[in-house]
Amino acid sequence: MNSRRFCYLDNNATTRVAPEVLEAMTPFLKDHWGNPSSAYSFGHQLSKPLDKARASVADLLGAEPMEIVFTSCGTESNNAAWNSALAAHPRKKHIVTTTVEHSANIKFGQVMEERGYKVTYLKVEADGTLDLGELESALRSDTAVASIMWANNETGVLFPIEEVAAICRGKGVLFHTDAVQVPGKLKINARALGVDYLSISAHKLHAPKGIGALYVRRRAPFTPYIVGGSQEKGRRGGTENVPYVIGFGKAAELAQDMLPDENSRIRGLRDRMEKAILTQIPRVTRNGSIRERLPNTSNLAFEHVEAEGLLHLLDEAGICASSGSACTTGAINPSHVLTAMGLKSDRARGSIRFSLGLYNSEEDVDYLLEVLPGMVQKLRGEPGKMARHRSAKLAASGKAHSLQT
Repeated sequence: MNSRRFCYLDNNATTRVAPEVLEAMTPFLKDHWGNPSSAYSFGHQLSKPLDKARASVADLLGAEPMEIVFTSCGTESNNAAWNSALAAHPRKKHIVTTTVEHSANIKFGQVMEERGYKVTYLKVEADGTLDLGELESALRSDTAVASIMWANNETGVLFPIEEVAAICRGKGVLFHTDAVQVPGKLKINARALGVDYLSISAHKLHAPKGIGALYVRRRAPFTPYIVGGSQEKGRRGGTENVPYVIGFGKAAELAQDMLPDENSRIRGLRDRMEKAILTQIPRVTRNGSIRERLPNTSNLAFEHVEAEGLLHLLDEAGICASSGSACTTGAINPSHVLTAMGLKSDRARGSIRFSLGLYNSEEDVDYLLEVLPGMVQKLRGEPGKMARHRSAKLAASGKAHSLQT
């Protein structure tokens, strides 16, 4: 790895644990390590900090504490929501989702098909957006659940979840949204959205991996996915993961406090980075809607470049990015999200996702812009061509002194 810098631009995959979160967790790893379900005070005294953390996560989601079920991750939250909706209507054998969902939902749908369910996978437009008319047409009298993500993890494209929820409610269909990428980036009000179930994961907002949550609307049907003890008010068995729940609560508080400033700052960084790449490097195009997307995400296609090779060069320079979901890294096929958007295989294989976060700076963007053009030039095998293109751009702008080569 290049010793000059470490530049992490893959915050949709996971995030650095915030120091404040680690500090909040530490006492519950070192001193207060009892079992909260115990009858004696050493364990039972943990109920209050757990309640406080639950209230913080609920506040982040615009929900009531009793509507929060802690899980191990976003995948479990998704699975638990589908399981509950299907269990509530065992005679209904139809599911509606989209072709661009996270693999946790795509694969769950495939498993359900093997068990006799019919799954409708809604297509998306070329910019990754959803046709609500197709959604409404897909809902049937035997539809048990519709599950549509709020923000796509690869492109950042946003679906109009409030409108989707209203359509489902009007058809009498339970609705779940995978909102794993949303907390800390957009304000959430689950009650106003009208969703029945909403999934999130703590490691996407500067808490540790291994803890997630499912919002279950009051009076929405729920069947435990993990059966055991009476933890989580009987909704999820297993001893509570106290330190991680505490960390999740702290991360939720930080996300609430920093949302307004961080949203605008990170959006500014993203836009500067994206504009410079599109301007300085020829034959680069943006994947996904420019308007309806997360403020931190940029998915770019580099013509005549294999993403695998570019990621390798970036890694050697200490820069972390990705070609899609971390859950599918190593797959030889192009991204199912980009393919569903109609991208040809070569463009999909040449696409890179940059996702910024709380700890990114102007210097990180500067460093990426310093090294990326030369990497693309090297992979394209076009010595001098890109240099001439960049020189012409710089001469026209009169800002040659501002770029490092």
